[in-house]
Amino acid sequence: MLQRITRPDAFRFHNGEKAKLPFTAKEYERRLNRLRRIMTRMDLPAVLLTSMHNVAYYSGFLYCSFGRPYACVVTHDACTTVSANIDAGQPWRRSFGDNITYTDWQRGNYWRAIFDLIGEPGRLGIETDHMSLAMRDQAIAALGAPDMCDIGKATMAQRMVKSAEEIRLIKSGAKVADIGGEAVRDAIHVGAREIDVAMAGRNAMETAIAECHPDSEIRDSWVWFQSGINTDGAHNPVTTRKLEKGDILSLNTFPMISGYYTALERTLFIGEPSKAERKLWEINVGAHELGISLIRPGASCSAITSEINRYFEDHGVLQYRTFGYGHSFGVLSHYYGREAGLELREDVDTVLEPGMVVSMEPMLTVPAGKRGAGGYREHDILVVGKTVSENITGFPYGPEHNIIA
Repeated sequence: MLQRITRPDAFRFHNGEKAKLPFTAKEYERRLNRLRRIMTRMDLPAVLLTSMHNVAYYSGFLYCSFGRPYACVVTHDACTTVSANIDAGQPWRRSFGDNITYTDWQRGNYWRAIFDLIGEPGRLGIETDHMSLAMRDQAIAALGAPDMCDIGKATMAQRMVKSAEEIRLIKSGAKVADIGGEAVRDAIHVGAREIDVAMAGRNAMETAIAECHPDSEIRDSWVWFQSGINTDGAHNPVTTRKLEKGDILSLNTFPMISGYYTALERTLFIGEPSKAERKLWEINVGAHELGISLIRPGASCSAITSEINRYFEDHGVLQYRTFGYGHSFGVLSHYYGREAGLELREDVDTVLEPGMVVSMEPMLTVPAGKRGAGGYREHDILVVGKTVSENITGFPYGPEHNIIA
């Protein structure tokens, strides 16, 4: 007689030894202690974190959803990641604290695993900017209809001020972005495809990350290299367009180290730009330099934005501005994350303080058919200190450096 196999809803699969995480145990304890102070203030016995950025920030584990839900459950005495069985022991190895694995042998096992951790908590902190309506309904049904309170804004505010360990990692990422930029610039020539140039930059960055951070997971670094009309948008994907003499180019390198994003963005030309192109480029460089000078402790995001708007208006090009002038850095990427409370926009009044990390990235887009058509963009990363800010981007900008003969 065949023995019937018992299939658990969830189990602990602590396979292997804990891996070296991007930060020390002391750093994760610091983050969790600050979160627990927020929980005490909000009278929350438990918090259910479901976004990639918050799960990674508090546990070190950066999940790959692929249609399955993940979580980091934080109580006043435990931090536990909840992961799908498809990932086996990797979430345990990459988590600070405990991990529980749920199976997909029947629907609802994710919520059964969470129930086993917190039962019916009465009050529960959730990320309302991430949890879908469907997931919210499932949580209500599975956890005894708790009073759900938004924890997303408070965690975002916590993430906006970086620790010394985070700043070290971000500085390393900025250096890697510069390495990618050099590889991109070296690969530029008439007839090269955008994709070929982009791959050169990505390969250089991944090699650098592997050398500088040998214990990290190598994943998600990328390059957007745009030419001609493709430069009109900041996030336009790479194409197979071949570079031509006279093209305006946009170099964008994005190394990812353990979920932490850094960036380098530069305008370049193949051959001497026209008089109109050079003028627009120099105006944008002027805005970039002005913006860098304005990033300092005590300055508000909206005030910085107003100053740069005034500069562009004085030069008659404000109508070509496309988006805000910069944003926070940390656990984020084009897949997840965004500390929207720290963006250089008219509607954000956050005041810069020591430990914040923010970009300066003005961009002008002139439509096709107009003189100087194309997208002009420069991007540096600055760490706000006690009295001044430190620019951690080293790649040069402007016509004196980025005209490719």
